[in-house]
Amino acid sequence: MRAGTASSAGGAGAAAPVDTSEPSRVREITAASVFTALGTSRRGLTPAQVGERLQRYGANELPRARRRGVWRQLGAQFTDLFAVVLLVASAITFLAYGLQQPRDPGTLQLAVAILGVVMLNAAIGFAQEYSAERTAQALEAMVPHTCRVLRDGVRLEVPARELVPGDVVVLDAGDAVSADCRVVEAHELAVNNASLTGESNAVARSADAVTDGPALEARNCVFMGTDVVAGAGSAVVFATGAETEFGRIHRLAAAAPRQRTPLQREVAVMARRVAGAALAIGALMFVVRLPTGESLVPSFVFALGVMVALVPEGLPATLSVSLAIGVRRMARRRALIKRLLAVEALGSTTVVCTDKTGTLTQAEMTVTRVWAGGTAHPVTGVGYAPHGEVADAAGVRELLRVAGLCCDARLVPPGGPGEHWRVLGDTTEGALLVVAAKAGLDLGAQERATPRVTEFPFDSDRKLMSTVHRAGASYQACVKGAPAELLARCVDVEWEGRRGPLTERDRASVVTAGDALASQGLRVLAVARREVAVPVPAQEEAESGLTLLGLVGMLDPPRPEVTDAVAACRRAGIRIVMVTGDHPLTGEAVARRVGIVRRPDPVVVTGARLDSLDDAALDTLLAEPSELLLCRVSPEHKMRVVTAFQRRGEVVAVTGDGANDAPALKHADIGVAMGASGTDVAREAASMVLLDDSFASIAAAVRLGRAVYRNIRKFLVYVFSSNIGELGPILVATFAGFPLVPISAVQILAIDLGSDVMPALALGAERPEPDVMDRPPRSRREPLFSAAVVGRILFLGGIQALCVCAVFFWHIRSSGIPFDDLTEDNPVYREAVTLAQAGIVISQFFISFAVRTDRQSLLAVGPLSNPALLAAGGFGVALMAAISYLPPLQSVFNTAPLDAADWAVLVALGTLPLLADEARKAWLRGRAGHRKGAPR
Repeated sequence: MRAGTASSAGGAGAAAPVDTSEPSRVREITAASVFTALGTSRRGLTPAQVGERLQRYGANELPRARRRGVWRQLGAQFTDLFAVVLLVASAITFLAYGLQQPRDPGTLQLAVAILGVVMLNAAIGFAQEYSAERTAQALEAMVPHTCRVLRDGVRLEVPARELVPGDVVVLDAGDAVSADCRVVEAHELAVNNASLTGESNAVARSADAVTDGPALEARNCVFMGTDVVAGAGSAVVFATGAETEFGRIHRLAAAAPRQRTPLQREVAVMARRVAGAALAIGALMFVVRLPTGESLVPSFVFALGVMVALVPEGLPATLSVSLAIGVRRMARRRALIKRLLAVEALGSTTVVCTDKTGTLTQAEMTVTRVWAGGTAHPVTGVGYAPHGEVADAAGVRELLRVAGLCCDARLVPPGGPGEHWRVLGDTTEGALLVVAAKAGLDLGAQERATPRVTEFPFDSDRKLMSTVHRAGASYQACVKGAPAELLARCVDVEWEGRRGPLTERDRASVVTAGDALASQGLRVLAVARREVAVPVPAQEEAESGLTLLGLVGMLDPPRPEVTDAVAACRRAGIRIVMVTGDHPLTGEAVARRVGIVRRPDPVVVTGARLDSLDDAALDTLLAEPSELLLCRVSPEHKMRVVTAFQRRGEVVAVTGDGANDAPALKHADIGVAMGASGTDVAREAASMVLLDDSFASIAAAVRLGRAVYRNIRKFLVYVFSSNIGELGPILVATFAGFPLVPISAVQILAIDLGSDVMPALALGAERPEPDVMDRPPRSRREPLFSAAVVGRILFLGGIQALCVCAVFFWHIRSSGIPFDDLTEDNPVYREAVTLAQAGIVISQFFISFAVRTDRQSLLAVGPLSNPALLAAGGFGVALMAAISYLPPLQSVFNTAPLDAADWAVLVALGTLPLLADEARKAWLRGRAGHRKGAPR
């Protein structure tokens, strides 16, 4: 919502009210006038003003996309290809029933059964879609967006939805802009307006008034949906929610149709092929049966029933359920999947480019060493609680004072029981604030005594940050940054209160000390200062001619669970590449601790070397089967490495937490953002968010992603092997000249609904196999219906079909009744078709256990370890028993009661597919073991 005039904005000022209903008016006034115009002040709004404006303007939220109504959602379930085929078939069957003379009740039963299948499938699909929407909303709420504001002079972190016109927003590199704001203070501030203008280049922002040009090009405004890529500043909100420029675009984008994922497109292709095959087989049955003397309509109805029965009606719903289960399981492992496509791609990840801080480590930087003048000062205490001591603190107190002043972070004490000290801002700066407190410094008093007057924020090019403070009648620049870059700008040293020129011997000792700290796995910062003559000097003046004070070494301990996760990724054939901005020695030390580096000679490449390599040389470097560490690299380097890996056909997952990581996160096959420490921009660009920032969650997500894809294949094998088992007896009977069918279309539909859908859903919830991370990643070019999948379908379905044919014709032959004397009402025939139907149900029960694993024995995973599958299979068997014994169902399905001997034979035959598949798995395991043990 846009603020109105000053009088309506909730605060009157001395200046005349300014109409701010349009951005053009806000940009035309001076920075000082903005506060008056929007009824606020440099101290921000008061709590009372915030409450009044929140009530007036509403929450700072974009309008939600209009969701389809319940009836439209339900109606959409009938537009699926399988549903259309079934609806047409049902209509034709009803028509055939009307044309029959005399009318056959079986035809009507078939038409009703087909229609019932469509309705049931629609109900399942509708329930799953509704559940998925609710789940997506719940998961989205797990990653709230926040922003920093000044309210009543206090810097606070508040939910972005609580911003109101007049709020003073604090902007830093990496922040997402949460509302349309007029800049009132800018220090090297630059934003990326790609989401609004399509231009990805960073554009500078200033606080000066602008009088012409399009509103979106106003250099003194920042807009919702854009992100800060450099510098710092502050701005006043003038529009929120739907009234922002981004809100206008969002309303158009929300109406755009959602694109299907590659997996969905592949399933659609499969559906067309299956539907085509069913039509072809149905037509073949019609043509084959006509010469037998059967009339036209019954032959057509029979062929139509066969065609419909071969359509896997529950496949779309089963696929959705399996993916949704994977998403929910990943959420429980602290991995938030934003796109279903990510579930599929995770299973084929071959390279993970991971940063170090917060992902491999705990992101709780702790200073453990302070070095000055050849003396190391150990520091005790761990974490952000300011409890501990600095050895001989008097000798480094000035160093720590300067380092503490050159920080934007803030320590936040525990707010209640169970809470801990935390840092609001950069964790490295938080560690400096903590060590300063351990040395007995009151930084609050120091900041009041030497207030900051300007700053030059850190950027990845110069690797420095500087602040300028008023010190009495003069000014002092405080500088911290990478030792190599800062040392090159120093001319003096001040150690233990003695100041002198920086000699070459001193430089060598500083470099040696820095390398020694880095070799211990410490991140090293250098600290310096200088006197300047003016409050706002040129950046080059503030950062040259410096006096070196010393070095600070801090440790971010590895997460205890990461070592096992790295080992699991190695076994899974996934290459892990550390990408960090830290010193090579620091990166290598951490990499060795977590197991990324095990050899004595890893390949360590710096950003400077990457700049010297052309694309061909980089491709050659990445092709080497070596342990690779990329250190001192920028986000641009990370993007280039990701692109190079993808040129080689790798499936790349990339972690990132900063705004500059967004291009690499978007370009990667799997962009993984940090949920706890990451910026809003990184989380928006990623397809997966780690809510705990741990690498172990990536490994767990890969494991679950592989399981999801394998589960999809499991229920494909299960469903289509059933179709082979159903079709085989019909084909044998037709070509053998048997006048009746071994199993009717209505019986096949009962099998599909009673013995296929529910076990398939249970298979979609199957836990990962124990060795799922001991196999290489699957190729991204491998289709769902690979040669192995088709071969297993034919293997299991063929055995099932042979068993069903054997039991059907054995029963017919043992009766001694000729084929031509059999009728549909003959008890022998009814018993035979009951045996055929029950044989398929029983064998499907055992096949569901066979397809649970690809190579592992069923005994290894436990036959009873999937209770849902047991319940689903039990339901199918119970339904079959009801069809066999209950008179009302006997009349519908033309069945007869089976005795104990019949069930015993069926169970014995039904176990054959399971036993055969266990033998196949044992052979595969033996072959794999032989290859592993073979001499190379």
